Amino acid sequence: MDDVSLKSILDKIEEELKKKEEVRQELQKDMRKATRLSKQAILFVHQERFDEAEKLLKEASELLAKRDEIAKNHPELIYTGLVNAAFEEYVEANTLLTLIKEERFISPEELGVPSVSYVLGLSDVIGELRRRTLDSLRRGDVEIAEKCMQTMEQIYTELTAMDDAYFLVSGLRRKCDVTRRVIEATRGDLTIEARRSSLEHSIKELEKNIRRKRKIGKKKTQ
Repeated sequence: MDDVSLKSILDKIEEELKKKEEVRQELQKDMRKATRLSKQAILFVHQERFDEAEKLLKEASELLAKRDEIAKNHPELIYTGLVNAAFEEYVEANTLLTLIKEERFISPEELGVPSVSYVLGLSDVIGELRRRTLDSLRRGDVEIAEKCMQTMEQIYTELTAMDDAYFLVSGLRRKCDVTRRVIEATRGDLTIEARRSSLEHSIKELEKNIRRKRKIGKKKTQ
């Protein structure tokens, strides 16, 4: 038997654990920052400050790329809620940006993200599209609001049609239940706005007809 003391064995293990803890803390710090950057990018997208949003997402991408390096030596550290949340927020921000700027969906391959993170992040885009819908309605831009509504329904329909994956991706069913209610509320808002616009148009037409009849009446009395 090699002359190795138990203390030296445990000292080595302790040193390894300390290094792993340092890596874990650094990873958490990076993931929190990446999440924060993605959230800020979403705000910029809503303000149509696309260049600034892209700059933030590039920085977030560089932080998320560290995950792959860590996975080589410490694969057990990358499967955490914090890491998953960072990737989902990143997907959400990039998808919203691409939909608004380019009117297309971006793929997980383009983003370099895991499939599960992509699916869960995609489901969260529906909430941001509702926000854009309401902003558009406040500006009186019904066309953009309706386009957002169509995209919301498309995302929901495709996600819920994923058969087995719909049940296998943890958290997806719950998110889709929430998004269904979001879509229903948004549809109600659009319906109310459409009725309001129709009523406003009818009133304007009525006022125009009344003014026209008054002019005709005045001419006849002259």
